[in-house]
Amino acid sequence: MVRTQRVELSVEGVECAECARRVRHALASVPGVESAEVPLGAGKVLLRLDPARVDERTLRQVVERLGYTIREVPAASHPHREAFARRTSGLLLLVSGMVIGVVVVGEWFGLFATLNHLVPLPVGAALVLLGGMPVLGKVVRAALQRRVTSHTLMTIGAVAALIAGQWVAAGIVVVFMHVGDFIEQMTGRSARRAIRELMALAPQVARVERHGVEVEIPVTDVQVGDIVIVRPGEKIPVDGEVIAGRATVDQSTLTGESLPVEVAPGSHVFAATLAMGGSLRVRALRVGSDTTFGQVVALVEEAETHRGQVQRFADRFSAYYLPVVLGVAGLTFLLSGNLLAVAAVLVVACSCSFALATPIAMLASIGASARQGVLIKGGRYIEALARADVVLVDKTGTLTLGQPQLTDILPLEGVTASEALRLAASAERYSEHPLAAAVRAAARAQALPLFEPEEFQSVPGVGVRARINGHLVEVGNPHRLLEGTLPLVQQLEAQGKTLLLLKLDGQPAALLAATDTLRPDVPVAFAQLRALGIKHIELLTGDHERTAAALARRLGIGYRAHLLPAEKLAIVREYRARGHTVVMIGDGVNDAPALAHADVGIAMGGVGSEVALEAAHLVLMREDWTLIPRLFRRARRTMRVVALNLAFTALYNLVGLTVAAAGLLPPTLAAAAQSLPDLGILANSARLLRESRG
Repeated sequence: MVRTQRVELSVEGVECAECARRVRHALASVPGVESAEVPLGAGKVLLRLDPARVDERTLRQVVERLGYTIREVPAASHPHREAFARRTSGLLLLVSGMVIGVVVVGEWFGLFATLNHLVPLPVGAALVLLGGMPVLGKVVRAALQRRVTSHTLMTIGAVAALIAGQWVAAGIVVVFMHVGDFIEQMTGRSARRAIRELMALAPQVARVERHGVEVEIPVTDVQVGDIVIVRPGEKIPVDGEVIAGRATVDQSTLTGESLPVEVAPGSHVFAATLAMGGSLRVRALRVGSDTTFGQVVALVEEAETHRGQVQRFADRFSAYYLPVVLGVAGLTFLLSGNLLAVAAVLVVACSCSFALATPIAMLASIGASARQGVLIKGGRYIEALARADVVLVDKTGTLTLGQPQLTDILPLEGVTASEALRLAASAERYSEHPLAAAVRAAARAQALPLFEPEEFQSVPGVGVRARINGHLVEVGNPHRLLEGTLPLVQQLEAQGKTLLLLKLDGQPAALLAATDTLRPDVPVAFAQLRALGIKHIELLTGDHERTAAALARRLGIGYRAHLLPAEKLAIVREYRARGHTVVMIGDGVNDAPALAHADVGIAMGGVGSEVALEAAHLVLMREDWTLIPRLFRRARRTMRVVALNLAFTALYNLVGLTVAAAGLLPPTLAAAAQSLPDLGILANSARLLRESRG
C-alpha cells in the first residue's frame, strides 16, 4: 500500500500566478508526487508524495531548473516585518500610481518623443537592458527552457519598440514589468492577509513544569504529557485537559464566538485560545500541528489544492491566451507593418489577470471564513455550495442539541428499573453516542456503580453489544433489535420520544426513553434557506418514524427514518445521480460517509473533533445554525465576485488588444494599462474581506 505524506518546501522567486502554475505543473509531473500546490503569495510549495519514490534532492533540481530556489529553513513571520511590508507596499503603490500618471502626462504632451530624439538609440538601449536585467533574465531562462510567460510578450514588445527606434517606449515597458510584478505580489499578500492573521494567533512560547520548576520554552518543544502553566491573559499553547484552576476562555480564534466559556478541572481546552480571569494547569494531550488549531491552519493552507471548475478553466485559458496574443501581434504586423502597434499589442495583453481572477477571491473568502470559525477546504466547495439545490440534515447533534435526557425506564421482564439502568449504562460505558451519554448521566444521578464490560462492540445505526458478568447485554434501536414492534414502543414514539431497547442474553428486558431539544435557531435558518431558493430540505435519521415525522412536520421538511449510515450514503448518491448538487449537514461521526460523498459536507461543532475535520468539506467550529444560510450567501457572493473578475479581465483585454492593433494605443500607455486589471481584481475581491468583517 502506498503511503503518502505532506511535505512543505519554502521557495524563493515564485512571485506571480504564472510562476506558481509552472512550478505546480513541473512538480506534479515528478513520479511519486501525488499533488503539488503553490499558494499564491505564500512563498512555499505544498506537496503530497510517496517518500519511497521521490526525495527532496529531486524536487530541488526540478525547481532550480525553472530558475527558482528552495530555502533550507522556512522564512519566519514577524509582526514588525509584516508591518514594515505593509507600509512599504503602500509606499510602492503610491509610487506606482505616480509613475502611471507621469507616463500618461508625458505621452499626452509629447515629452517622450523629445527625449527619444535627444538621447542616442545605443545609449537608450543600454539603459533599457540595464534597468530590465532582473525580469529580462527570467524571460531568457524561460525561453531556453522553451517556455512562454506573460513577461515574454512584454519583452518582445520592448524589442519591437527598440527596432522601431523608440527606446523610451521600450524603457517604460520594462518599468511596468517591474510594476506589474510588484502589484501581483501585493495582490497575493493582500488575499492571504486573513490566513496570515490566523496563523499569527498561535502562541510562540509555553510555560511548562519540569522537575517541579516552571520553565519557559518554545511551543515546538512541548511534549504530550507535559504540565503547562497558563496565567491570566495568556494564550493556551496546547490542546489538553485542565487538571487545576478555573478560568474563562475566549475561544473566538477557533469558533468565531465572542462569548467566553468557563473551564475547570476535567474541562478540555484548545491551543491558541485565550485564558482570562484565572490561572490553569493543563496536561498536554495534543501539541504543535496535532492540535485543533494546527489542523485548522494546515487545512486552510491546503485549501488551494481543491481548485474548482472555474479556477481550472482560468488556468487552461491563460495557457492558451499567450499564443493567441502572439497570433494577433503577427496579424497586426502583416496588415499594417506598424512595429509600434505590434509592440502595443504584446504589451497591453495581461495574461496574469486571468490566472488571478479566481484564486484571489477564493483566498479572501476562505481566509475570512476561517477567522469567523468556518473552515472551508477549497474553492471547489464554494462553487458547489453556490449552486446547491438539495440540503440533507442529520437529527441528533445536528438539528437537536445532542444532549438528550432520559425520561422513562420501563422494565419488560426479569429486571428492576435500577438494574436495567445500571446494565444499560455499563454497556454504553465507552460509547460516544449522545443517547449513551444520557443513559450514563441518569445512572450517575442515581449513584449507580457501573460494571466494567468484558467485551464491547459498537454497531453504527443499531447500538452496542457488551458482555457483562458473563451475560450478553445489547442496547440500541428497538426496531433493529426486535423481530416485531411492541405496542409500548409505538405509544412512546407517538410522544416524540427516542427509545432504546435493553436486551439481556437475547431477550427484551427494558425500554428506555429519552427526549432531545431542537436547536432554537434551526427554524429561522430553514426559513432563510428557503428564501435563498433551497426548496428541497430533507431529514435523514436513524431514529424511529414517529419522532422523525413529528420533527419534520414542525420544520416543514421531508424526512426518512430508520436509516443506517450506509443508507444515508445511498440517498446522497441517489440525489447526485439525478443531477442535484447535494449539501449534507451532520455532526461528523455517524454521518462521515454521507458527508464525504456529498458535493458539500458540512460538519457542526468541529472543535476538538478529528472525525469532523477529516470527513467534512466545511466545518463549523461552533454549533450555530445561523452560519448555514450565511455560508450559502457568502458562496454565492464569492462566485459573483469571481464572475465579475473574469468578465472585467476578458473585456479589458479584448478592448486593449483591439485598440492596440488599430494603432490607437502607444506602447507607453499600453505598458501603463496592462497593470490595471490586477488592481481591479484586487479591489473587487477585497469586498469579500470587508463584508466578512462587517
